[in-house]
Amino acid sequence: MTDKTKHHRVTGDGGSFRHHSADITSARKIPVREIPLGGSAKKSLNVDSPSFTPAQLGGKKSNFSTNATPFTPRGAATSTTTTLQQDTGTTLYKGPFPDFTPQNYDLNTASATNGSSDNGSLGYDPFTMSSVTQALPSAQYNPYAEEHNALTGAGSPFYGAQSTYTAPSQPLQYHLYYPISTGRENLQPYQRQVHDLFLPDSLREDLQKKSEAARQVLASQPGVQLPSLQQYHTLVPLDTKIRGTTSFFGLPSWVFKATSRKHGNIFCLRRIEGFRLTDGEAIKAVNSWKKIIHPNIVTTIEAFTTRDFNDSSLVFVHSYHPLSKTLAEHHFPTNRYGRVAPLSEKVLWSYLVQFSSALRAIHKAKLAARSIDLSKVILTDKNRIRLSACSVLDVLQFETPHRVEELQQDDLFQLGKLILSIATNTPPRNLNNDLRVPLEQVGRTYSLELKERITWLLSPPQTIPAKTAEHLVYDLAPHFDDTLVAAFNEQDEVTTHLGRELENGRLVRLMAKLGTINERPEFDNDPNWSETNERYTLKLFRDYVFHSVDAQGNPVVDLGHMISCLNKLDAGTEEKIYLTSRDNQSAFIVSYKELKKQLLTAFGELLKGSTKQQANRLAY
Repeated sequence: MTDKTKHHRVTGDGGSFRHHSADITSARKIPVREIPLGGSAKKSLNVDSPSFTPAQLGGKKSNFSTNATPFTPRGAATSTTTTLQQDTGTTLYKGPFPDFTPQNYDLNTASATNGSSDNGSLGYDPFTMSSVTQALPSAQYNPYAEEHNALTGAGSPFYGAQSTYTAPSQPLQYHLYYPISTGRENLQPYQRQVHDLFLPDSLREDLQKKSEAARQVLASQPGVQLPSLQQYHTLVPLDTKIRGTTSFFGLPSWVFKATSRKHGNIFCLRRIEGFRLTDGEAIKAVNSWKKIIHPNIVTTIEAFTTRDFNDSSLVFVHSYHPLSKTLAEHHFPTNRYGRVAPLSEKVLWSYLVQFSSALRAIHKAKLAARSIDLSKVILTDKNRIRLSACSVLDVLQFETPHRVEELQQDDLFQLGKLILSIATNTPPRNLNNDLRVPLEQVGRTYSLELKERITWLLSPPQTIPAKTAEHLVYDLAPHFDDTLVAAFNEQDEVTTHLGRELENGRLVRLMAKLGTINERPEFDNDPNWSETNERYTLKLFRDYVFHSVDAQGNPVVDLGHMISCLNKLDAGTEEKIYLTSRDNQSAFIVSYKELKKQLLTAFGELLKGSTKQQANRLAY
C-alpha cells in the first residue's frame, strides 16, 4: 500500500463517524485534501479539512473500535476496503479471530467461553435437536393426571417408558380442602355454609394424610425387592436411617409396614436381624402379650422366625399406627436450632398419667414393659402416647432369667428418667448417675409436685416401701381428671363430626337409588321403562334437583338446594313441588311423600330383576 493510491479518511454520515479507507478514484464526489506522508502541507488547514490517520503508526492508540462496520460509499459498486492492521502491542486480542464452526456441544458439561460466566440460561446447539429436547425442563407433576409419565419420553433417550408403579414426586395438595374465604359471622341460626355440612378441614386433612401413608408402597426397582413374609406382603421400610439400630436390643432391628393376605389389614413388622432361636418356648412368651389390649400399648399380634432375608431373623407383628413418631423424634429432632422452649407442665402430667395406666395393666398381668425408652414410645396423636416393642426383650433374653419384681421396679425408674429427660430437654445419654442437678432444674422450671413425683420414681426401691404402679396411679388421681375431661371432650367432638358424615352417607345411598333408575336404557325387555309411569316423575325430579336454571338460562349450582331436596325426599314430607318437562309440555304437582313411594317401588322392581337373574344363573 502506497500513499499515491489510497488514503485513510474520516467522514461524517448522519452524525456518526466511521473509520475506513477508500479509493481516491471513487465515483463519490467528496472533497479530499491530500497530505503526503513524506512532506508537509503548504496550504493552511481549515475546518473542512478531514482528519488524517497514518496506516502504520506504532505507539499511538486508535480511538475507534476495530469492530466498526466499514463504510461503503453510495453508488460506488467497485470500491474496495482494506483490512486495518494494528500493532500487536496496542491490541486487546492477539491474532485474528477464528472462523465459526458448528459443533455438537454437550449441554451437561459445556462451560462458559470468552471469559463470560454462566448466567443460568439454557444453552443449546441448534444443529442437534436431540440435545435441545434433553435440556428442556420437565413438566410440573400433576397429582390429578391419570398418566404421569406421558411427557417424559418425548424424543429424549434418557426417559424410557416405565410400566412399573412410580410414586408421586410430591404429596397431595391438602390445602385445596381449606375454604377460600373466611367464615361469615352474620349468619342466622337456621343458615349454614357448605363447609358446615362436612368434616372440618383440619380433621379431613389429617385423615387423608394417614390414609395416604397407609396405602404407600415402595417404588419397584430392578434388583431391589423386599421378600414376602408368610402371609404379609408389600413390605415398606418405616425407618429413615440407613443402618439398623443396635443400641437398645443389642442386635440390628428394622421396622416395616406390611399388608396381610388374610383380611387386608396393615400391620407393623419389627425385624431382629441375626437372631437364632434355640429354645422353642421363648417365642411362646408373646402369647401373654396378645391378651393385653390397652389404649396406651401397641398391640402385639404374633412373632415368627424367617430366613427370607437370607439370614436368621426374628419378626414381631404389631398393630400399625400411620404417621406416628417416637418421642425422640418429637422432642429431640436432629435438625433443631437454638434453645427449645420448655414443655408445658400439663403435657408432662398427661404423659405420666398415660404411662402409669399402661404400666398398671402390664404389671397386673405379671409382666414388665422393659421398653420405656424415647426411641420405643410412639406419639400417635396430639399428646397420645403408646408403648411399643414390649414383648421383644422377653424373647431375646428368654435364656437369661430375671425376677419380674426387679424388672417392674426398673420400669418405674426408666419412666422417671424419661420424664426428667423431656422436662430438662436433655437426651438420656447425657444424664449422668448424679441426677440432683437435673432435678434442681425441674424445680426451677416446674411445680414442686412434679419434682417430687420424678424424685419418687428415681428413688431406689429399698428407701420406699410401696413403689408400685398401683401407688403411682393413686398419687396421680387429681391429674387423671384433667386427662379424662380432655378425652371426653374430644370424643364428643368426634361424635358430632361422625353424625355429619352419617347424614352424608344417607344421601349417597339415596342418590345411588336414583342413579340406577334414571336414564336406564332397558329393563325387562322394555327400552322405555325409565320414561314411563312413576319413573318419568323421578326423572323430572332429578332435573329439578340437579339441572335447574335461572331466568336467563344459566345453570343454578346450589348445594343447599340439592341437600334440602334430598333430605325431604328421604323423610317423605307432605311438601309439594312443581315439576315440568324439558319441552314444557308436561307438568306435575307432586309431594315428596309420593316421590319416595315411587322411588321405593321402582327400586324394588330392579331388585327383583337382579334376584331373578342370579337365580337363573344358579339353575344353570
